[in-house]
Amino acid sequence: MTLLTFRFAPSPNGALHLGHAYSALLNQKLARTTGGRLLLRIEDIDTARCTPELEAGIFQDLEWLGMEWETPVRRQSEHFADYAALLDRLVGEELVYPAFMSRGEIRAFIADSGKAADWPHDPDGAALYPGADKALPVRERKRRIAEGAPFSWRLDMEAAARAGQRLCWMEFTDETLTSVREVEARPQDWGDVVIARRDVPTSYHLAVVADDAVQGVSHVVRGLDLYHATGVQRLLQELLGLPAPRHFHHRLILGPDGRKLSKSFSDTGLSALREAGATPDDVRRMVGLEL
Repeated sequence: MTLLTFRFAPSPNGALHLGHAYSALLNQKLARTTGGRLLLRIEDIDTARCTPELEAGIFQDLEWLGMEWETPVRRQSEHFADYAALLDRLVGEELVYPAFMSRGEIRAFIADSGKAADWPHDPDGAALYPGADKALPVRERKRRIAEGAPFSWRLDMEAAARAGQRLCWMEFTDETLTSVREVEARPQDWGDVVIARRDVPTSYHLAVVADDAVQGVSHVVRGLDLYHATGVQRLLQELLGLPAPRHFHHRLILGPDGRKLSKSFSDTGLSALREAGATPDDVRRMVGLEL
């Protein structure tokens, strides 16, 4: 029988906080109760913000919590060639296009369109990309790229929708993973989302589906803030012929102002809690996990 495989995948661009602790401990709990595997993955494609010092802090915090995982640890920064190969497939199938508009140009385009008040936004609240670049002739695209113009590879959502079909994913209803429901994937809500950048041949969406497939992840247990992003990832899995794990998007640990914790909340950082005398059992109680 194939073992269930879970993963905890932090980014070393800041210190871990209580929200990370809950996600990590929940994944460990589920792996243990199901007799499955727990993997640790370092998602460090943001080479400007991710540092070895912050990565070392992650390991220190997780070891203090009593976390155990299989080795070796996968680091995304060591697998850019793998992501580039998948990107090349999408480029070859004309499912992505080079997008040259800067943030300022996007804002100006929307303002000049006369439709700013009704312009669609993605689930995170950002305005959808206008997609004017899709009309550029191939020769013009190649000229701009050859001259070093900055660009991102964006998914042509219309072309991708034609290549795919009605998609869904299986979502567990609570952290016991005892029942699932089918959720319709709505990647179109994100518009022409960024799939890779010129200097880094991937994005979070592309890297995460590639890694989950390579590592045999069967169950993705992560925060509710990534619920809607699953639609884009489900589409990429379909386009690239990758397996679709089951998901559970757990509750978020909120800060004192009622908002989702971020890495700027020093008072809920694990290192700060440890220095203040908290124990791993204290952390488990704080996030509402049974000891």
